[in-house]
Amino acid sequence: MSELLPISIVCTPGLEHLTRAELRGLGVAEERSTEGLAEPGLLGAQVTHATLYALNLHLRTAARVRINTEPFLAAAFSELRKKAARLPWSAYLAPGAPVRIKVTTHGSALYHKKGIAERVAGAISDALGKPSPLAEPGDEDEAGALQVFVRIVRNRCTIAIDSSGAHLHRRGYRQQVAKAPLRETLAASLVLAAGWDPAAALADPFCGSGTIVIEAALLAAGIPPGATRRFAFMDWPSFDAAAWRSVLATVPPPRRTGLPPLLGSDRDAGAVAAAEANAARAGVGDLVRFTCQSISDFTAPAPSGWIITNPPYGERVRGGPDLRNLYARMGSVWRTLGPLWHTYLVTSSPRWAGHLGLPVTRVASFLNGGLPVTFYRAGGAVEPS
Repeated sequence: MSELLPISIVCTPGLEHLTRAELRGLGVAEERSTEGLAEPGLLGAQVTHATLYALNLHLRTAARVRINTEPFLAAAFSELRKKAARLPWSAYLAPGAPVRIKVTTHGSALYHKKGIAERVAGAISDALGKPSPLAEPGDEDEAGALQVFVRIVRNRCTIAIDSSGAHLHRRGYRQQVAKAPLRETLAASLVLAAGWDPAAALADPFCGSGTIVIEAALLAAGIPPGATRRFAFMDWPSFDAAAWRSVLATVPPPRRTGLPPLLGSDRDAGAVAAAEANAARAGVGDLVRFTCQSISDFTAPAPSGWIITNPPYGERVRGGPDLRNLYARMGSVWRTLGPLWHTYLVTSSPRWAGHLGLPVTRVASFLNGGLPVTFYRAGGAVEPS
């Protein structure tokens, strides 16, 4: 299968530049997505089946990879069903297999989402000769049904086929979580946004379930984030097993020696235990170290390196009256590290960052669990070029 497929890569709005950089690193040229023009969190490209598989395997910051079908006009339910039936459903779905359909519609004659989903399901049945039951909309990550995304804007309909299955942040290792967990894709995004050098030490003094440190270890060891999970494309009738084997054959063995110190710490012993278990499941338990200690007891594991952390910020974890003191202590500790340490944190408000007592610079803003947050660089360390 060498034909090019139009795809959309779904990523976190505000962090698109990181996914773009990943695409370039994988040899993929970004193009305008046919699923939405200049829409936040949506990038487009034209790729082969093998590259589609590789993107799911290797992208650390993306949420999903979708195949876009050719857009068409649909101002009536009958028109929608007739035109949708012409799409190449047999490549992605076996007759009678269930589908989960998510609909968005803006400024169009068709606005009833349930009715739109029912007509598209009917179109699939028309194309395959057997009814495809509609799965409950519920959790998009629930296995067992092909996910179809229908978008109608000003009567222009685009139907996208999900190739990923469960959200790509579900690497498979994080079965134990601490309070206010950070998604794996966001943790990887922070590591990349901070410009971390994989040859340098990295520490997270509020590690929780260890996601930032684990994602850094996967990156440093060269382990693809999707190495241990299953993808939706594996169940397609058109799945090219030989192409998938060729993608896997290009992955070098993990780097197990010569890695820098990768340290996570937290004052919650339960969180530390969860982080250790998660790291073991991720295959990096021997590459990282977690300790139970407060920020006041933090010591640098090397003369230079990066601190990247997601500390409490009140809205998601109750910080109580001592939250300002917590940030003040954090800043005090960071000032002792010297100019060769690069310090970064996520927080929900500039007022918390202000209590560090250090100059802060905004790096990026995005949503974490629906809450607007900002990723800051703190202090005056010399930043990587």
